[in-house]
Amino acid sequence: MAIVDRRIGLLFLGFLGLLAIALLRATYLGAVRAGPLQHAAVTQQVSRVTLPAPRGSITDRNGVELAISQTAYDIAADPYLIKDPLTTTKQLAPLLGSSEATLLPLLSRRHTGFVYLAHLVSGDRAAAISNLHLDGLTMIPQVKRVYPRSWAASQVLGSVGWNDRGLSGVEYRYEAALRGRDGTRRIVNDAIGQPISIDDLRATRPGQPIRLTIDAALQDEVEQVLAGVGAQYSPHGATAIVMNPNTGEILALANWPRINANDPASAPSYANENRAVGFTYEPGSTFKAFTVAGALQDGIVEPRTQFNVPGVLQVADRQIHDAEDHGDEALSVADILRVSSNIGADEIGMRLGASRFDYWVHQFGFGAPTRVDLPGEEQGIVLHSWQYSGSSMGNLPMGQGESVTPMQMATAYSAIANGGILRPPHVVAAVGEKPTQLPPGRRILSPLPASQLRDMLRGVFADGGTASGAAIPGYDMAGKTGTANEVINGQYSSTAYAASFIGFVPASHPKLLVAVMVDRPQGAIFGGSVAAPAFQKIVGWAVPYLGISPR
Repeated sequence: MAIVDRRIGLLFLGFLGLLAIALLRATYLGAVRAGPLQHAAVTQQVSRVTLPAPRGSITDRNGVELAISQTAYDIAADPYLIKDPLTTTKQLAPLLGSSEATLLPLLSRRHTGFVYLAHLVSGDRAAAISNLHLDGLTMIPQVKRVYPRSWAASQVLGSVGWNDRGLSGVEYRYEAALRGRDGTRRIVNDAIGQPISIDDLRATRPGQPIRLTIDAALQDEVEQVLAGVGAQYSPHGATAIVMNPNTGEILALANWPRINANDPASAPSYANENRAVGFTYEPGSTFKAFTVAGALQDGIVEPRTQFNVPGVLQVADRQIHDAEDHGDEALSVADILRVSSNIGADEIGMRLGASRFDYWVHQFGFGAPTRVDLPGEEQGIVLHSWQYSGSSMGNLPMGQGESVTPMQMATAYSAIANGGILRPPHVVAAVGEKPTQLPPGRRILSPLPASQLRDMLRGVFADGGTASGAAIPGYDMAGKTGTANEVINGQYSSTAYAASFIGFVPASHPKLLVAVMVDRPQGAIFGGSVAAPAFQKIVGWAVPYLGISPR
């Protein structure tokens, strides 16, 4: 009996010891380790998920969608939870658009608990993956930027990066408005990972929509015209701008080579540049209009003022020639513009004088940004009169020696077209429900000199004009051709040229302005033969579409 009592006592003591150990362990876990353990439990059962905000849409002036956001998912995996990597690979590869050889090593990584499999998978494919009920997969909600018209105005719209932030174009310039604010969701899971509570801690705020001044139908036509220029002349690049000269609204802006906005990597890197604002060139004869404008405004010449134009003009150490050889001849200011005489333009510039010529060049906005609402704008290079050399007035008045952008040229010609007011161009009509507030224009020409200049620029389309073949029967048009050697490695090239044309319609009260610039065309070099036909095609399509009646 004593032995039994002793055994019972020992068992009791053993139980007391175990109880004491359990109490000590519970005290340790509840007091000393409470914080870390609670954190571990929360991280295993409670998670916070970021709900990405959809970017605001971008539409044309009529509401046609140019950029939208769609729900997408990043697909990730935990290789520890994937029991059969080979079978999982065979099921996933077709849905992810990936090869089995690429996917299998990712799913077989036993040294990591997380690996990305795909980025921005569409909602349909993500649903198909979810229906496979595969262990170890995670779908992370994201937003995918989609461009419904693919090729239209790609360089204007720009692109977004991996983190859904704008990288270029309107997407970059208006990032703050388009981005919106991400939401936050709290999810509590049970012991087997099933959600038992879902709370939205912060609601998602979508980005604001942006409406452009661009007309999608006109944009498509301009893109097609430039594609034709690219096919025919194989230039290094080309750009075309269509504007309302009275408001500064950009109705179309196209660049060649074209880019598929949904696959920008498929185009050469230089094609991503918006050449309308980022490319600088010497304008050539299109610049002569500003030489004449300054002389008209200063009262130095009138349209019928005669000049004796020699076959060669010596300016310091440089000889100036016209495109075609001729002897001494008398040309009026109007004739000088019509036949695009280099010597005549220089004679007008010399009568104007270096100081006043410099003044007028800067009055028309050259050497400074136009303040267009697009990123990446260059301001060009324009000297001041105190920087001129002895031969500067032999090349500047005819458009050589200064560097400009196509946007600067279109903006300056708009001031001639609208009666003398220089206005900042713009491509955004409204952000959200709020119309874009633009700074007012400033008058740089009186109405009479502007009208006289428009009348003289009609001559370019007349018989003997440099763009007579670009006339459209029944329409009263005005414009100017330009052809200029390009500077390659610091030297004027004898093979690389910039061919351009800028014009407007109707000439008396313009409603439409079109500028075309072709960089290094092959097979033909002159603005009248390369750029003017493109101008004619764009205007020929646009005038009936916009309701601009013949005279």
